[in-house]
Amino acid sequence: MTTAITRRTGKAAWSDSQLLHALEEVVETELNRHLRVAKEWMPHEYVPWSDGRNFDGVMGGEAWAPDQSKVSSVGRVALVVNLLTEDNLPSYHHEIATLFGRDGAWGTWVHRWTAEEGRHGIVMRDYLLTSRAVDPVELERFRMSHMSEGFQSDNAHSMLHSIAYVAFQELATRISHRNTGHHSGDPVCDRMLARIATDENLHMVFYRNLLSAAFEMAPDQTMCAVRDVVVAFRMPGHGIPGFERAAAQMAIGGIYNLRIHHDDVLQPVLRYLKVLEISGLGPDGLAAQEELGMYMGGLDEQATRFDERREALLARRAARGR
Repeated sequence: MTTAITRRTGKAAWSDSQLLHALEEVVETELNRHLRVAKEWMPHEYVPWSDGRNFDGVMGGEAWAPDQSKVSSVGRVALVVNLLTEDNLPSYHHEIATLFGRDGAWGTWVHRWTAEEGRHGIVMRDYLLTSRAVDPVELERFRMSHMSEGFQSDNAHSMLHSIAYVAFQELATRISHRNTGHHSGDPVCDRMLARIATDENLHMVFYRNLLSAAFEMAPDQTMCAVRDVVVAFRMPGHGIPGFERAAAQMAIGGIYNLRIHHDDVLQPVLRYLKVLEISGLGPDGLAAQEELGMYMGGLDEQATRFDERREALLARRAARGR
């Protein structure tokens, strides 16, 4: 039996536990849909094992050198960032298991999502090491440093904020993987990241549909959560050593920047959910909606200025023959 969605506006706020219970049926529906459409795939099939050989060290092989990599320089930077982000999966699992619980449909989704994300880290690391795409010593040192710091979500205080965040973040991750593949210069890498991106898109759809149901139940609270998340959004890999420099290189390289963030991540989710068109909001929800609209307009202007600076920089590099 389908439970009618109860809509609350104004001061009748939902607690996290009430929302968890109210959304359980939606989670079950979305979980079943996800399991129907998700396709099984094997990480080992995307790795060029015949390219592999021993590294220096206990195996007495050949030390890594940049000229061994088939991947572009910006592709190497992005691959390291993307893999180190995936490496923090234990912390992410802890976060969502704490927020969503380990029972019922919520718990089944938490474990399924973790298992699917685990495949991404497996195949990326196997590809990087087998193809000698990046420095394995630097990669491992980065991994140790990053994971030793752990991870704490900016949105751990609120289940609703967390749902809003992952609806955008899963799409951002998909876009980052796809663009990394496109700019990698290696068809094998591109194919691997396209496979990962397919999973990330399904994860985005799950959370986006959950966010849609939250708007039906608690429009004011959800609008405030979306406003908070969009305005303060940052990728989960922000704690990676040297992240700021890597992010700048990825931005200039066309993998992930303000224009991509605005056009390909924020706008599609907001447009699909018609967030800026929702009516009947209370004072808090209406204020959040207006702030969100103003922020998106300002972000578009910032992205335009970034585009102009990027084009000028690329033109100067081309003139110097770089």
